[in-house]
Amino acid sequence: MVRERAEGTGTGSGPDGAGERSGDRIRNVRVSSVRVPLPTPVSDAKVLTGVQRPMTEVAVLVAEISTHDGHQGIGFSYSKRAGGDGQFAHAVEVGPALVGEDPSDIGRLWTKLVWAGASVGRSGLATQAIAAYDIALWDLKARRAGLPLAKLLGAHRDSVRCYNTSGGFLHTPIEQVLDNATAALERGIGGVKIKVGQPDSAADLKRLEAVRTRLGDAVPLMVDANQQWDRATALRLGRALEPFGLTWIEEPLDAYDAQGHAALAAALDTPVATGEMLASVAEHTTLIEARGCDIIQPDAPRVGGITQFLKLAALAEHHRLDLAPHFAMEIHLHLAAAYPYEPWVEHFEWLEPLFAERLEIRDGRMRLPTRPGLGITLTEQARAWTTATAEIPTA
Repeated sequence: MVRERAEGTGTGSGPDGAGERSGDRIRNVRVSSVRVPLPTPVSDAKVLTGVQRPMTEVAVLVAEISTHDGHQGIGFSYSKRAGGDGQFAHAVEVGPALVGEDPSDIGRLWTKLVWAGASVGRSGLATQAIAAYDIALWDLKARRAGLPLAKLLGAHRDSVRCYNTSGGFLHTPIEQVLDNATAALERGIGGVKIKVGQPDSAADLKRLEAVRTRLGDAVPLMVDANQQWDRATALRLGRALEPFGLTWIEEPLDAYDAQGHAALAAALDTPVATGEMLASVAEHTTLIEARGCDIIQPDAPRVGGITQFLKLAALAEHHRLDLAPHFAMEIHLHLAAAYPYEPWVEHFEWLEPLFAERLEIRDGRMRLPTRPGLGITLTEQARAWTTATAEIPTA
């Protein structure tokens, strides 16, 4: 039996240059806005200095893609403090561009989605909305192949070093930070990151000293300033932090200060890590080519999905950078496992209630799931936290 092509029955290239396409087609898309409440309002340096308000929830944009042959994929993007409604609205607007398309043509579909909303650009909110679709398409492709996503991409390892961030925010009293750090290690997590960047730098040093004393010198310890310092302060405090043997200093400067980060990385023995706030491959390219970090921290949902992440990962590999993707461990575990140099993945439990599965952590490493695709399915709790849903095409 010959399947009738969605765009005619002829052969050769179509008007979009895609060439011959055959096989399965996207039947429908569901996009949902899910609000994940945090147990306690979260504060970092930008909150303590009045730039931002405490974070009380994470807005998660979920995309579910189904095909005529019965294959499915799930992906998600997210925003913090603001932007969730905008991401959902943009995803609903451009989503119809996927219906009837071959789900295997992921790169072409990313470009099609970008051009569907071209007037709002190729970074930021627009491509973060597209990211949920892109990740769902990769999940579908890996599920169809019966492989974990990392194996589909070409894994270099079956587990990745992991560290915890959620226990070390600045709103947390130091006694609780210490208990959180101990609990993380007892759970099998390999390292701990705490927030710094308080108006009183002496308070940062006191907290860090307490954590290092509790953990001992052998446990990997990182700090994150959340872009709080200017160049002079970052250099002064960076030198003051050298005796603690940190694995890295994260976001010491404004995220877009590539030259400042480069000068700081050259001046310090402690590695400099940054990149999580950059919203495109082009922005990461500027940072990388300036030699602005020792450890690159891209975020797949923020840069537009897995298709874009793989592009900048190849560039980072070329420049021999270490990799430590930001947040979204359910996605980044797979991408880190496919990176040639030994990476880190960030542990946050915030999104765990959305998914029926749990990632295995032991001996300081997060284990790659053996389930196909990302290895995640939505829970009833995720449905209960859903504030808006759109079916494309509509019934």
